[in-house]
Amino acid sequence: MLHTHQSFAVTDLHRLAVSILVSSGVPADDADLTARSLVQADQRGIFSHGLLRLPLYTEAIRLGGINPTPTLSYSSKAAAVAVLDADAALGQVAMQSAVDKVLEMGRVQGIAAVAVQNSSHYGAGAFWSDQLAAAGFLSFITSSTGPVVAPHGGTTKVLGTNPLTLGAPASADWPLTADLATSNGAYGKVIAARNEGQQLPEGWAVDTEGNPTTDPNEAAAGSMIPFGNHKGSAVSVLLEAFASSLTAATYAYETVDIWSSPSSRMNNGHLIVGINAEAFTSRSHTEARVADLQQRVRDSGPAGREIHAPGDPERGEEGAAATSVRLPRSTAEQLRALALKLSLNISI
Repeated sequence: MLHTHQSFAVTDLHRLAVSILVSSGVPADDADLTARSLVQADQRGIFSHGLLRLPLYTEAIRLGGINPTPTLSYSSKAAAVAVLDADAALGQVAMQSAVDKVLEMGRVQGIAAVAVQNSSHYGAGAFWSDQLAAAGFLSFITSSTGPVVAPHGGTTKVLGTNPLTLGAPASADWPLTADLATSNGAYGKVIAARNEGQQLPEGWAVDTEGNPTTDPNEAAAGSMIPFGNHKGSAVSVLLEAFASSLTAATYAYETVDIWSSPSSRMNNGHLIVGINAEAFTSRSHTEARVADLQQRVRDSGPAGREIHAPGDPERGEEGAAATSVRLPRSTAEQLRALALKLSLNISI
């Protein structure tokens, strides 16, 4: 969809992102974490969840929608369960704490879940499922978002893009990973298309009258469409419940998105469930079995046709972008403008 790109060193992008966040009042360690999350998304070709988001994060910090120095607090009613109040933190800060908590409880209990309230956008979900897989955990992760999706057949924005991330550790290559929006396209891709002057694929969105549109401006005013017709819509509705009903987090239709009002404290809800493979047969058994499945998927095509297991395309992109990333031109221009606005003596 995006045709105009510029290449930049990964180290330069990371350094710039950290500097921008620190200048916005984010502590250095949290800035490093958030920058790594965003840059990795760009390395994997997921530009909708990469540095495109950084100007929005900093504007939300400036206007109070995101708290750069939150006080994270946990409560619990069971040994393998916890609720995290993120105090309007950057979503990456909230999620890193939640992932660490899941690993801590799951190593003892075999399975653990953390529900998060009062958070914000956490970037690409695979950034978190990869950490769990590296520790031998299978994972289920979802989140609420701002209101951008109408249920199947509807025209009112009731749902978010309600991301779903599933991960399983494998003994070869990399984890088996599905990381997707439950709308036909991520909302960040609508923003990216608008910034780049591109059209959306057909079937992604409808305008305010419910008519199909490929215009990103009409899509932003109208609604995104769930993937998979009524079945995908059903999955999206249930993910909304999983993400927000366990805590005081808001549903999408109760939320003012920071894309619309950067001063809004979105109160996003996240849910992470981690399953420790070692508590079942064994970690090595599960990792070998997942690797077998992964390879069987890759071998399922006719001779000469490459078939990807879930997660393979993103890993291939990341490998090719290990040292240099091709960013959409509009994202690079926004980063330069932001660095100038913050009087940073650093450029890309």
